[in-house]
Amino acid sequence: MIVLALDTCLASCSVAVRDGERVLAHACEVMARGHQERLAPMVEAVMAEAGLPFPAIERIGVTVGPGSFTGLRVGVAFAKGLASALAIPAVGIGALEALAAEAGGLVFAVIDARRGQVYGQAFEDGRPLMAPDALPVETAAARLAEVTMGRPVTLVGSGAALLAAMVPQARVIAAEGADARQVARLAALRRPGPLTPLYLRAPDAKLPA
Repeated sequence: MIVLALDTCLASCSVAVRDGERVLAHACEVMARGHQERLAPMVEAVMAEAGLPFPAIERIGVTVGPGSFTGLRVGVAFAKGLASALAIPAVGIGALEALAAEAGGLVFAVIDARRGQVYGQAFEDGRPLMAPDALPVETAAARLAEVTMGRPVTLVGSGAALLAAMVPQARVIAAEGADARQVARLAALRRPGPLTPLYLRAPDAKLPA
């Protein structure tokens, strides 16, 4: 199955095309803003590198959050529009699940949510051990201690450094965003359904009084 995958939820823009276990093309750029301007050209470039026309795509995978409100909406809207134009299914993948796919065993995917909080979720060999949640850093460390019970754990994501000092001997994988290659792999295994953004807290931006 040929899957085009996208991630724009966090501080990077990542695109990949995968055919089964083979990654045909991949591109990633670290960026805090500008996902909307870069996403379409990046998709075009990745498809050209893969040597495929757009009608060859059989499924689209996209991260649906948690993450930047603007960024995740850019990815979801693009995926919905392209899936509709090509009459193919789209699959939403949680950003924390995609981050956790970077490592095996016991993994805590953690995103720096600012304001003293992180978005976190624990997995073991890809199986979720808790629901994704927005937590104060200290609470996340306590929750992780309950889940791991002293076992070795890998921290992965932009919030990994915030927890590393509280989790002795943890392996740390810093990542500014999810790898679209992992998003594509997960999307190929997932049943298609509605693309629903995953918001774990209200937006920081407020309407003027």
